[in-house]
Amino acid sequence: MGVSQPAAERTDADLILADFAALFDRHAVALHRYLARRAGTGPADDLLAQTFLVAYERRGSYDRTRPDARPWLYGIAGNLLRRRYREETRQYQAWARTGVDPVAADHAGRVADAVDAGVAASRLAGALAQLAYPEREVLLLVAWGELSYPEVAAALDIPVGTVRSRLHRARARIRAAAPTPQGD
Repeated sequence: MGVSQPAAERTDADLILADFAALFDRHAVALHRYLARRAGTGPADDLLAQTFLVAYERRGSYDRTRPDARPWLYGIAGNLLRRRYREETRQYQAWARTGVDPVAADHAGRVADAVDAGVAASRLAGALAQLAYPEREVLLLVAWGELSYPEVAAALDIPVGTVRSRLHRARARIRAAAPTPQGD
């Protein structure tokens, strides 16, 4: 009887069929953090569960030549988020009006110490609400999901050049819509 390789030493491709729980353990925290920033902490729990349910149901079709499942998982999460597009836009508009980050609101004591940061966050939220969904998706996968350009391209099933152009447009629109306090 052979000794199996520890989950920490195996690639995601190895874990997809052999030890899906280890795949969940490896990526759930980062994916949840990303989903919480996109949809709020409450919905993130459901979206995370839905993401891994879909991934589990489709694990047989995973391209095992790809050792890292993050782009695949973020792609599934992105598809689920698209369904929440209208709610997400309303959330950013509310954030822009109130200046309260829905994720940071769970830590009210810390938010009180960051009045200037709240103003900047409010401007950022307003700018995010004005972005077209494809540009917002690319920007947030890079900024909050911490994915590389090729990983974003894989997650969204678009060319890397499209990722770059959408990111460039999104950053330009964010700079124009949310100027720094010195630029007022």
